[in-house]
Amino acid sequence: MSGDGYLQNKLIPFTFLFLILPALLMAQTGKVLDNLSMKSKILKSDRSYAIYLPPDYETSQRYYPVLYLLHGGGDDQTGWIQFGEVLRIADKAINDGSATPMVIIMPDANTGRRGYFNDLTGDWRYEDFFFDELMPYVEKMYRIKTEKRYRAVAGLSMGGGGTFIYALHRPDLFSSACPLSAGTGPRNADEIKNRSERYTDKSIASLPDSLFESYYKKYSARHLVEQMPDDIKKAVRWYIDCGDDDFLYEGNSLIHIAMRQRDIPHEYRVRDGGHNWTYWRASLPEVMRFVSDGFHQY
Repeated sequence: MSGDGYLQNKLIPFTFLFLILPALLMAQTGKVLDNLSMKSKILKSDRSYAIYLPPDYETSQRYYPVLYLLHGGGDDQTGWIQFGEVLRIADKAINDGSATPMVIIMPDANTGRRGYFNDLTGDWRYEDFFFDELMPYVEKMYRIKTEKRYRAVAGLSMGGGGTFIYALHRPDLFSSACPLSAGTGPRNADEIKNRSERYTDKSIASLPDSLFESYYKKYSARHLVEQMPDDIKKAVRWYIDCGDDDFLYEGNSLIHIAMRQRDIPHEYRVRDGGHNWTYWRASLPEVMRFVSDGFHQY
């Protein structure tokens, strides 16, 4: 064999490796763990949560932004993993550069009682658990940046309602909020009372009307938007998305109108679709892109 032929044969494997190496790097995958748990003194129980770790988490020492991603009614912490395909979608968004590497925390709000809020009587305080126990726990357990700029919240349906309320109650903690097909809360105090009589302990009906009124003011997203102080109108970047065939379109539309009337900056999207995972899987890449813009500095 001539010297040129020998050298050429030796170079072929290196040339092949050089050509496929970028593809191998682009194919890096993150990791999801869907049955983690922590103890809650507030809820007097062990609470499950799931996590997505970005592709380079285990090979780096860096700290990452965090997205709290809330499931809808009837699902649990596995919903976004099983039906939302968060691993595939997040990996693709990070690998193609449309989203920055981030940790995604998915808590369970379907065990014990369903929902992301404190209840009327203070017996079940999920919102307090979220802020006082869950967030400090995961942000200490994982390499997560703890500044407001690097923290976002999003969710679908019931989780969209949680997204609205968490960001409206604590605009000091979140850079971006992305409610998807959101339940926007009660329309008035009587609605809370009537719903409580039908679906919970009927003795709740004997509670004073003032309690129902204060609960309405605390957990109606539209009321909170209409009462938002001027100095926090730009505290959170808002991305609201609801399908044109979604049964929750009215509440989301009214919040969009209220934000327009109050000059509260926000993005509002109405796409073809209903209240289903097909719609939300298409929403997630845009959510990741939007919150990543908030994590960056310009």
